[in-house]
Amino acid sequence: MPETTLARLIEGNERWVSGNLDHPDLDPDRRELVAEAQDPFGVILACIDSREAPEHVFDTGLGDLYVMRARGAGGRPVVTGSVECGPTADGTPLFVVLGHQQCGAIEAAYKSLKDGAPLPGNLQAIVEAVEPAYRLTAENPDTDPTDTMIRKQIKVTADDLRANADLGPS
Repeated sequence: MPETTLARLIEGNERWVSGNLDHPDLDPDRRELVAEAQDPFGVILACIDSREAPEHVFDTGLGDLYVMRARGAGGRPVVTGSVECGPTADGTPLFVVLGHQQCGAIEAAYKSLKDGAPLPGNLQAIVEAVEPAYRLTAENPDTDPTDTMIRKQIKVTADDLRANADLGPS
């Protein structure tokens, strides 16, 4: 049930915010159990930022979540395919796109697109992946365009995943 999964994530996040963490499922017995098989209850697509760890943000343990990380929490075929693994292979009922404040990838992409200055190497692929969020931000500028673009990127990514026939509501 997606509602049950969402409630479990919210409860874990509330523990994390309050500092009253359970740190569940981290003991040697759990490691032994998940070494044999896994049965995560949720899928999280998050940024690679080192200041956020979805397992901590939701106060979960080993084997509780599938976690994919991509700069700016953007989806591309490999990332989308990884997200598909949970629901299609294991019946995981919910995926979450997790963004965060002060995202360096979004800030760099915003500046690159605003200034028309491509980033070097494969970093330009990130800029291209978040360009739809940039366009939405440019249409409705706010006092903090980077924060606005972060929020738009989360929505664009979630909408793209929802539109995926293998992930959308059945």
